[in-house]
Amino acid sequence: MPFKKLHENIKEILESQEITIPTNFQQRSIPVIKSGADAYCIAPKASGKTTILILTTLQKLKCEAVGTTPRALVLVENKEKALELYDAFLTYTRYNSLRVYVGYEQLDIEVQKSEIFEGVDILISTPKSLNKLFLLNGVSLSQLRICSVDDAEFLSQTPSYNAILSVTQSIHKCQFLIYVEKMHPMLKRFKANFMERARVIT
Repeated sequence: MPFKKLHENIKEILESQEITIPTNFQQRSIPVIKSGADAYCIAPKASGKTTILILTTLQKLKCEAVGTTPRALVLVENKEKALELYDAFLTYTRYNSLRVYVGYEQLDIEVQKSEIFEGVDILISTPKSLNKLFLLNGVSLSQLRICSVDDAEFLSQTPSYNAILSVTQSIHKCQFLIYVEKMHPMLKRFKANFMERARVIT
């Protein structure tokens, strides 16, 4: 069972929520993601993709705060998605020291810069907001270990697609994970840019 091989803190939280049996998709994807491989995680709604994203992010960071710069980045389509995912992460991080921060276009960029500067482990953002932060030296991605895109269909839109390409050019030695219901031709292009050896999990 994939859950049995996760960090003790994660297993305790899952047990408190009475989550004991992984979905079929979780059984297939968690071992691949834990191995450190880049991956396209393709599955329909209610298959547990968001839960996998959260669990494997916490696993990668060993459930503990380190330093001040983000070590995990999660990209989402908009403010609503960002806040929804932020709340979901808090369910799993309230019993450990990991610091989660959420940013989006409607939030003043100077506020984001100052709050991120105080220290963050997991940064949830939209591609455009992140790109703006990056160009203004408002965030360092030098310590990034894992970058995930939730419900990545929105990246088929040119502005978001170009924003993520711009940012990823400055990211090195990072695991990239794309979560999507169906593969889009534009997402396949990432293989030529920063996901050359990506696995496909369906």
